[in-house]
Amino acid sequence: MKAARIHSFGPPDVVVVEDVPMPSPGPDEVLVRVMAAGVAPWDAIIRDGKSKVSPQPPLTLGSDFSGVVEKVGPGVTDFAPADQIYGVTNPQFCGAQAEFAVATAGMVARKPQSLNHVEAASAPVIAVTAWQMLFQYARAMRGQTVMVVGAAGNVGAYAVQMAVDAGIHVVAIAHLDDEDLLRTLGVKSIIDSSKPAFEQDLPQVDAILDTVGGSTFQRCISALKPGGKLVTSVSTQPLPAGAVFFYAEVTNARLQTLTTLFDAGRITPRVGSILPLSEARHAQRMLAGAPHKPGKIVLQIGNPQQ
Repeated sequence: MKAARIHSFGPPDVVVVEDVPMPSPGPDEVLVRVMAAGVAPWDAIIRDGKSKVSPQPPLTLGSDFSGVVEKVGPGVTDFAPADQIYGVTNPQFCGAQAEFAVATAGMVARKPQSLNHVEAASAPVIAVTAWQMLFQYARAMRGQTVMVVGAAGNVGAYAVQMAVDAGIHVVAIAHLDDEDLLRTLGVKSIIDSSKPAFEQDLPQVDAILDTVGGSTFQRCISALKPGGKLVTSVSTQPLPAGAVFFYAEVTNARLQTLTTLFDAGRITPRVGSILPLSEARHAQRMLAGAPHKPGKIVLQIGNPQQ
C-alpha cells in the first residue's frame, strides 16, 4: 500500500510517498481503508522532530481520517467491517496518510451521514479542540460572552459555530477580510486584529479562547472578567495564573457529539485545498506557507462521495 512517510526529521522535502506493508489491527484496534486524511500543523511539528508524543522515524504522517473498516482486532465489539468511521489513529497522531491505517477503537466513531469522507476527515482534531475549549475548559454557558482569538481559523470557526448554537455571545478577534465568513457563522461582534491598539475597543468577556497565541493573544487578556476562563490550544509561553493549555483528546464520545451536531446542521465543516496522496509533500509545503485555499487541507485517498 502507499503511505506518506518520513525517514528523518526535516522540512517538507523529507516526505516521500512509498510502498509499505499493510498493517494489522491489534487488540482494541481497527484496520481502516482510508478514504481521506487531514493535513494539519501538528503534522509539521512531527515532521520537524518537535513533537512530544510521536515516535522516531521512519513513520507515516497524519492523524485525522475518514474511511471504511476493513478488519477489527481482538476485543472490538462496537465496529464491524464495512462500517464508515472517522476519527484519529492513535495518541501519537501518526499513521493516517496512507491507503490503510490502524486506529485505536476508542478514538473513532461512525461518520456523520451528512458529510462525505473528505469533509469528515477534515473535522476530528480541530472540532474536538473547539468543543473542549468551549465546554470542558471554559465551561461556557448560554447567555455568557466568549472571545475567540483567531475566530476565522480552523479551530476558531468551529468554536464560533458551537458557541452561537449554544446561545453564547461571541466576540470574534479576526482580520476584516474574514468578516463575511464570520457573519455567515452568526457572529455579530467582530474586532479587527490588524487595527492599531485594537485592545482598547474590547468588551469584558467571561472566557477567552485562544487559537493563535503570540502578541494578538496577549493584547486580549485584559478583556477577561475577574474569575473568567482563559483557554489556549497553542500558547506554551508563560501564561497568566489560572490559564489552561491543553492538547486535544479525541474520544468516541466526543466524536459522537460532533456527529449529532453535523447531522443536525448545527455545525458545518470548512474544507480547504484537496490533494491526492501522491502530493503529500506539497501539502506539507502548504503548511509551511505555499498558497492554499482557506480551511483544512485534506488528502483524498479513496472515493470522497461515499
